[in-house]
Amino acid sequence: MDQEIKAFGGVLYSEEQIARRVAELGDVISRDYAGKELMLVAVLKGSVVFLADLMRSIKIPCGIGFIGTSSYSGISTTKSVTITIPLTQSVKGKNVIIVEDILDTGYTLQTLKAYMLEDQGAKDVRICTMLDKPGRREVPEIKADYYGFAIPNEFVIGYGLDYNEMYRNLPFIGTLDESKL
Repeated sequence: MDQEIKAFGGVLYSEEQIARRVAELGDVISRDYAGKELMLVAVLKGSVVFLADLMRSIKIPCGIGFIGTSSYSGISTTKSVTITIPLTQSVKGKNVIIVEDILDTGYTLQTLKAYMLEDQGAKDVRICTMLDKPGRREVPEIKADYYGFAIPNEFVIGYGLDYNEMYRNLPFIGTLDESKL
């Protein structure tokens, strides 16, 4: 690890493990959406790294869009989700996969799924997340249709995930030891 992380807890998934799993997700999505119009909508900022790898592993044509939300303050999440950057591409009548870095409480994805279906007129909306943290779920009806890894209830960094806007550029996913902050 070349970057100093004072509160580093350890590596959960290596760069190689992530690459293998993202390739598998791309294969499954390619099969599921063969012959269909597909739009990937990335939730900024955390999912950008995942989106870049995922879209290159999908073997069918797909469009991309971006949307920004806010629900975090430091290491705490809130139930209030705000769309900070609206989607500029039309998803009306399209099959949409919301690409997110992590599914934990479910509030952000609940808000975005309703926004895509009800406000934007998407034909179908599914969720693809790099990490699924079921131990934190507060909205039980929100589930990932595709996910990379299920993780325990720990704060994680790297591969797009941050702590106060830092460590997104780590090539692996690691834990943050909150007692060292």
